[in-house]
Amino acid sequence: MGATAQPEGGQGGAGAGRLGFAAGQVVQEFGYADDVDDALRSGIEEIIGTELVDEDYDDVTDGVILWWRDDDGDLTDALVDVRTALDDGGLIWLFTLKPGRDGHVDHGDIEEAATTAGLHATSTLAIASDWSATRLGTRGRGK
Repeated sequence: MGATAQPEGGQGGAGAGRLGFAAGQVVQEFGYADDVDDALRSGIEEIIGTELVDEDYDDVTDGVILWWRDDDGDLTDALVDVRTALDDGGLIWLFTLKPGRDGHVDHGDIEEAATTAGLHATSTLAIASDWSATRLGTRGRGK
């Protein structure tokens, strides 16, 4: 398999390794559309050893990826929905378009939606040429 050039700022499929998924995990994908990063999706599938399951999957999952654009609706509602199928301790990654791209979601809007849904942003990565990834975790009881 030959090396390929990656777009500036992009990780291609190699970025998938930064998400913390492992072989054998079930990862559910929400928000799939024509604009998703196929190399990133393929990279995740290579790591977990199987295809991503779609929004209609009705069992508990180990992780969730949510592709989100500014005009997709209510982010808080979407985050509440994705939590319902997630196993305790499962990973939630929110993929949003980078600044300057149509459909970009402001980080403040992500924080507000996450907080309302009982989550918080723990890290944000430039994961692909057009997409950023924000890891969302459950809020602990005060410190």
